[in-house]
Amino acid sequence: MNLKNKQIPIWVNILQAILILIMLAQVYMYFFNHQMMVDSGIPIEGVPTLNLIYEMGARTLVMAIASIFVLFTQDPKQFIVVLLMNIFREGQEMIIDPLFPLLNAPASPTVDFWIHVVIVVIEIWAFITVLKISRQ
Repeated sequence: MNLKNKQIPIWVNILQAILILIMLAQVYMYFFNHQMMVDSGIPIEGVPTLNLIYEMGARTLVMAIASIFVLFTQDPKQFIVVLLMNIFREGQEMIIDPLFPLLNAPASPTVDFWIHVVIVVIEIWAFITVLKISRQ
């Protein structure tokens, strides 16, 4: 059977779409909503800080574009790469967010940690599911 004919489960597509929306919201904040960053406790002072903010926005935008491309192609091998990127990104946030909480964080550091654990577990489950599809 050709890989193009193997179907990615709907729940994996929904997960990927949610992750894309989160990334696009972050991109919006990095490029256009600096007040939200200030409200989070991130001081925006001068060109070096803006350079870092815009670089973070650009990198997040590239991840979102790659994820959108994979969502449209439905190629399991490409999905594996994007899911792996998501696992590493969320895995790092699982440690960083509780250690360095934002002023306007919606949850306590402990709750934030466990939310990220759940997200990473779901992403790993999606990764394993798509990996099995690609190996068939």
